[in-house]
Amino acid sequence: MSNIQLFKYFESIDDPRQQGKVVHKLFDIIFLAVSAVVSGCQGWEEIEDFGHDRLDWLRKYVLLEQGIPRHDTIARVMSRIDMTQFQDSFSSWMKACSKLTQGGVVAIDGKRLKGSFNQSDRRDALYMISAFACENGVVLAQCPVDKKSNEIKALPELLELLEIKGCLVTIDAMGCQKSIAKKIVGKEADYLLAVKANHKKLLSQIEDVLLPEVARQASDGLLFNEADYQKNREEFRCCAVSHNVSGLSETIHWEGVKTVGVIVSYRKEKGKLSNELCYRYYISSANLTAEELARGARQHWQIENGLHWRLDVGFKEDECRIRREGAAPVFAGLRHIAFNQLKAEKSFSKGMPAKQKKAMRSTAYLEKVLNA
Repeated sequence: MSNIQLFKYFESIDDPRQQGKVVHKLFDIIFLAVSAVVSGCQGWEEIEDFGHDRLDWLRKYVLLEQGIPRHDTIARVMSRIDMTQFQDSFSSWMKACSKLTQGGVVAIDGKRLKGSFNQSDRRDALYMISAFACENGVVLAQCPVDKKSNEIKALPELLELLEIKGCLVTIDAMGCQKSIAKKIVGKEADYLLAVKANHKKLLSQIEDVLLPEVARQASDGLLFNEADYQKNREEFRCCAVSHNVSGLSETIHWEGVKTVGVIVSYRKEKGKLSNELCYRYYISSANLTAEELARGARQHWQIENGLHWRLDVGFKEDECRIRREGAAPVFAGLRHIAFNQLKAEKSFSKGMPAKQKKAMRSTAYLEKVLNA
């Protein structure tokens, strides 16, 4: 059995097959798949090829008594893994190895795996929601959204997997739900939720309070301002908050609300100034200053830039056509494991694709990544 610490959290996953017919052990297949995805493999056939090329190295950690399984065997076995057990194993691993910063931001957001659709219905691609620790830069947990359901119903299941005491949980407008807010506070964390037209009365009351406050603070020179400069684009933002929520009748329905806030922004792209201001409204159970609210809202976007973008560029996630029932969420989980391990390995200071190629070339480096 592997002595790499990562894998001890996945040893307890039940084998879904009839034991009398098992040729290749489940854990051997999991070890092979994780090692291959870390090394840049993007499908079942590539995982099989990796296994044949690295058989001697793999046998340092797992028996593989019957050699490397065929790619269709790997796909069939991995697609039948109990996703609940896989999620529990993943979250247990992250609880053990990733200590969250007090007050740190945990961003929760969803991503559609665009290539996972069935040919008969191109609209049924898998949707995964993930929790991302912004300071640590790692995935804490993930949960697939049932095709007959939506993100709102999957969020409580994801939150149940997390230990987020003392953290600030940020979610976009889809997760701005009273039950979600209550769940977060119940886990001794705080929420920062985007408010849009799905809560019209709450939005209207926040606008009535904060828009005059923005004007007053601007005239008094007290408004918090910041700017973001990137190639061909400049963004300017200001933020105002109010802690006087007693006059907002809609806030009584939200667990522990202490702060409402607004971020006003405008952009200049390629030297041209936008004619429209963008207003984004928030509600929070934390007693946030304008600067803290702006930082929390900005950090939320790290899940897009630091995780989703890297999965698309480094792991070609949107191009992946794995779609067998049950296989897509498990393979997405393998990518998250690989992402975390590659991010944790610091001796080779290059991007994800370069690290994957190095892991493919060098088993010594692959061992470093798996032990990171």
